[in-house]
Amino acid sequence: MLSYKCVWPYCIRTMNLPKIIEKNEIKIFLRDSWSISWPMILIMFFEFLTGLVDIYIAGQIGKEIQAAYGFIIQLYFVFIIVGNALTVGAVSIISRLFTAGNKDEITEAIYSTLSITIIAGVFLGIGGFFLTGNIIALLNIPQEVKPLAMPLGVIYSAGLPFHYVLIQTNGILRACKMAKTSMKTMVIVCACNISLAFLLVFNTSLGYKGIAVATAVSVCIGSFINSFHVWNLMDGIKRFSRAVSKSVMNIGWPSGLSQVLWQAHSMAIFLILSSLPKNNVEILAALSAGIRIESAIFLPAFAFNMANAVVIGNFLGEKKTEDAFRGGIITACLGVPIVIALTLAVILNARWIAPILSNNGIVVAETIRYLYINMLSEPFMAWAIILGGGLMGAGDTRSVMVLIGMSIWLVRVPLSYLFVVILGFGAISVWWVMNISQLVMAFLISRRYFSKKWLNVKQL
Repeated sequence: MLSYKCVWPYCIRTMNLPKIIEKNEIKIFLRDSWSISWPMILIMFFEFLTGLVDIYIAGQIGKEIQAAYGFIIQLYFVFIIVGNALTVGAVSIISRLFTAGNKDEITEAIYSTLSITIIAGVFLGIGGFFLTGNIIALLNIPQEVKPLAMPLGVIYSAGLPFHYVLIQTNGILRACKMAKTSMKTMVIVCACNISLAFLLVFNTSLGYKGIAVATAVSVCIGSFINSFHVWNLMDGIKRFSRAVSKSVMNIGWPSGLSQVLWQAHSMAIFLILSSLPKNNVEILAALSAGIRIESAIFLPAFAFNMANAVVIGNFLGEKKTEDAFRGGIITACLGVPIVIALTLAVILNARWIAPILSNNGIVVAETIRYLYINMLSEPFMAWAIILGGGLMGAGDTRSVMVLIGMSIWLVRVPLSYLFVVILGFGAISVWWVMNISQLVMAFLISRRYFSKKWLNVKQL
């Protein structure tokens, strides 16, 4: 009998893993998980590298530009939420259909998900283009940051439809066991983004706005490359299915709401720190830089999250529920040690990394403090994120939504507000609260996973 009350590494001891899975099975699970995970790790690395270069360029121009970029990226992620949610639903369905082997059903699912993705991307891109200015004007961010953030938001919105297609086609490719193809596309996207950012910012009249233009152009190129590969996957009849679209949205909307809750909490933390009476711009710039550095750890965890969704979806498509349960655990056990190694690397090199992203002494010092504190909970974060990916691959997105919402909106945001706004503590209190909320999330998601209730969630 497995214990429900477990978090990594306690659950590994209580579940008696060697008795559940034979050694040869472990090798098979490791091979299958790694074959999907390593291309995803590289994809996440390319995205991390792109974001790191962007924040570096912004920091070279000035702390106000760095703070404006950090804010507008958070806002941009809010507009991307629907695309990510649709991709979660598509991967959950297509990964099952792919192992089932019906070409007509796979083609119908791909064609339908691409159609609704394009529609959503165009609609939200237009909305972002016209609403970004109003949103920035309403929010309580430093006045010197607002006029700098506005043109960035408008440019990012123009590239949003192409980014939607890129995200969805990446999901389709990995669901069909073509993660390497997706990886090759992202190499091109990364190279274009970085080279264009340096070229446009420092060698044209665009200035700092070139950061956003480089992103918009590169995702456009990537979307066309991926669309070519995905189109070749559709060997059956290309037709739109309302049933498939409804299933994608039913599975995806809780994931989307989870991301809304997450991004809204990021904005809330940004606004809470904006209320600091001293050095608030420097603290916001440090938060932006710290998050970018931390993403070196978070993004590999998210790579295993997406790989776990495919692993479990493929097994469930073959009606192998016990293998799905075991495969998810093996994938998590594969990913957590990698995250621990990266965490140690960041801790040991934080004092050398932080000055690369800013030449402001206060920003650098606070970035280092942020990293030292937040690194403590990274292994627990990785465990929760990877198991959560497995739950989403099974279509159990509603439970993930509830558990993430509880950890951030009942723990992280209220405690941050209490310590900063009411009690008058500094930014360090927020960094410690982040650790607490990560532990809570790891416990809640582990409990759900080991209950096995998610194995019976229906999709179509």
